Amino acid sequence: MSSFSSSSPSSDLPVKPIPGDYGFPFFGAIKDRLDYFYNQGQDEFFHSRIAKHNSTVFKTNMPPGPFMASNPRVIAVLDAVSFPVLFDTSKVEKRNVLDGTFFPSVKFTGGHRVCAYLDPSEPNHTALKSYFLSVLAKKHDNLVPLFRTCLSELFVKIEDEMANKKEAPFNTLSDQMSFNFFTRLFSDKKTVDSTIGPKMFDKWLFFQLAPLMTLGLPKFVNFLEDFVLHTFPLPSFLVKSDYNKLYKAFYSFSSSILDEAERFGINREEACHNLVFLAGFNAYGGSKTLFPALIKWVGLAGEKLHRQLADEIRTVVKAEGGVTLSALDQMVLTKSVVYEALRIEPPVPFQYGKAKVDMVVQSHDAAFEIKKGDMIFGYQPFATKDPRVFDSPEEFVGQRFVGDQGKKLLKYVYWSNGRETDDPTAENKQCPGKKLVVLLSRVMLVEFFLRYDTFTVEAGRLPLGSSVTFKSLTKATSI
Repeated sequence: MSSFSSSSPSSDLPVKPIPGDYGFPFFGAIKDRLDYFYNQGQDEFFHSRIAKHNSTVFKTNMPPGPFMASNPRVIAVLDAVSFPVLFDTSKVEKRNVLDGTFFPSVKFTGGHRVCAYLDPSEPNHTALKSYFLSVLAKKHDNLVPLFRTCLSELFVKIEDEMANKKEAPFNTLSDQMSFNFFTRLFSDKKTVDSTIGPKMFDKWLFFQLAPLMTLGLPKFVNFLEDFVLHTFPLPSFLVKSDYNKLYKAFYSFSSSILDEAERFGINREEACHNLVFLAGFNAYGGSKTLFPALIKWVGLAGEKLHRQLADEIRTVVKAEGGVTLSALDQMVLTKSVVYEALRIEPPVPFQYGKAKVDMVVQSHDAAFEIKKGDMIFGYQPFATKDPRVFDSPEEFVGQRFVGDQGKKLLKYVYWSNGRETDDPTAENKQCPGKKLVVLLSRVMLVEFFLRYDTFTVEAGRLPLGSSVTFKSLTKATSI
């Protein structure tokens, strides 16, 4: 008989069989895929199964399924208590699970399995993660000034759009800003190769992530879309030319960063492919969902919150004599608003891990035996909107993380593949740019409310993340 390790030191919760099933081989996975993308939609897919099984832990299939994923069967963990098992790399393996039950071809990354696909037990992981953390630490002093410059350029473009068209599409303008920022951040040169641009990254990302998305097309083309996007991998050769241009550009303008790789025993070519992935997939790709979500939720929160943010930001900046790290640290409400945006709409909603050992995983109400080799899946928006942890979990509450009680809730903010109270190390899988993401989000709010009093937005959905359009923008009347 196997010995089980527990996800908690002790518990009197009853051990129950994991509810749910996978249906008939092949056909069950197809049915779940159609429900997930078309018949029910993402959130209802999970809501309906939680209600059916009266459990936040259950068996299901996850897309893409046949013929792309050899095994679509997962055990879903959808509450704040069970979800963190996915952070424990002594219990779950993170090898090739970044995108879930399928693994995109290494041809998308120059023939290399980049760091994001490595388990911490693999020799290259520690070297590459240490390298990333070192690079980001050395860029620390330049982060805020460079990002403020990029934001100034962004706001000029938004104002031009508002003046000409009475509205401004935030996503495309934000994508260009993010591309400019991350390429300049990793560049030794003042100007970046003009032959590369965000559309190259967009195309490269789409070809890798297409199995996880739907384009929101009319129902009569659902079958065709499902066949094209979710049945067979899109061929990498269609983006090879763009990827090679990006690789050559980074190889050229990131010389000092690539020199640093040798200190960690990483050859220059492998380091550059990992740097392109870090900049294009992790950083730029993450910002495509991060910044629109932040602006969407703050915009929809209304004028009262805007006034409170403007008052705090302008008061602190005036007292500190500028936008400094010390000033940012004193902005309690601004911090809370960023955490709340990351809680309610995390930029990466999915987490996967394959059980390394037999274990017992607990939800609020029961314990479940998970066997070695089982794939565990977490849908983060359900874990971070757990009604047993958060009051009014579906509402955006800007002050949620203010004060002592608010700080206690930070350990349930999981967007970074770890708790907000933990930090990334070379030995874990927490996002190496965790602190960077929080910092940039705060700076975006600070720069915004130094310039504007209030604004309104129209929000919608995209294949990945939210779409945001500015409908009105009121310039600051007092600073």
